[in-house]
Amino acid sequence: MTTPFSATKSGLRPDFSFATALAGCLALALFAGPARAEDKLLAKVNGAEIHQSDVALAEEELGPSLAQMDPASKDDNVLAFLIDMKVVSKAAEDKKVQDTEEFKKRLAFTRNRLLMDSLLATEGKAATTDDAMKKVYADASKEIAGEQEVHARHILVETEDDAKAVEDELKKGADFAELAKKKSKDPGASDGGDLGFFTKDQMVPEFSTAAFALEPGKISDPIKTQFGWHVIKVEEKRSRKAPEFEQVKGQIETYVARKAQADYVGKLREAANIERMDKPAQGAAKPDAAAAPAPAKK
Repeated sequence: MTTPFSATKSGLRPDFSFATALAGCLALALFAGPARAEDKLLAKVNGAEIHQSDVALAEEELGPSLAQMDPASKDDNVLAFLIDMKVVSKAAEDKKVQDTEEFKKRLAFTRNRLLMDSLLATEGKAATTDDAMKKVYADASKEIAGEQEVHARHILVETEDDAKAVEDELKKGADFAELAKKKSKDPGASDGGDLGFFTKDQMVPEFSTAAFALEPGKISDPIKTQFGWHVIKVEEKRSRKAPEFEQVKGQIETYVARKAQADYVGKLREAANIERMDKPAQGAAKPDAAAAPAPAKK
């Protein structure tokens, strides 16, 4: 079962963020425009009105392109953009751009995309009840309850001889963390080779097998992985605990909404008459949640 708590293998840098665990879910975002009690009139262009809600919608659409803009001037810049858009779109209408086949295709695509986004937003919102989210939390918590975690450090070097030299220095009393800072080629060397806590499936098998076999305070023989040669020290072992519900509520909400959207798309596809002319022998492909197109914004 894949849940928001499921661990993912991440080489030698463990990552416990729920955002990472959720990354494999369906890439469909909730689509929700801002609600405004007052929709102030900001400008008129040849009689066509531009309201505050138009600026808010444009800001949603433009998204990342506004990230570096000075917040104080952002609304003015977006309003200027909307004014230019009105002026240029009127000129385009005068030139009958709307009658071209290319324009009609793009308009149809945009319309369908907006219809899809809006309906999926409704389905996602309806699915995110307290009961649904708490069930996901409870199921995920059971899945990880009691799972063992190890807190370890390591020193990563190029060759077996280098690893044996490190091992010899440690046997002579060298401090592991200080030696990691000097010898390790891992990005975490500056932290004394500290990998934090990780579960077995968050490391490559050779590394995990060696680390979980060690008792706290013990140091491994040189271990070879795809990254090089390692000497490992286990600091601590513990049973993994789930975070509190409130800590991950937002991420669970996203998970539940996106799963509901994926399920809904799947049901619609099953009921639809779909003919794939590019693959007539195989017929229509089954819905792939991970490959579904994502709406541009929340």
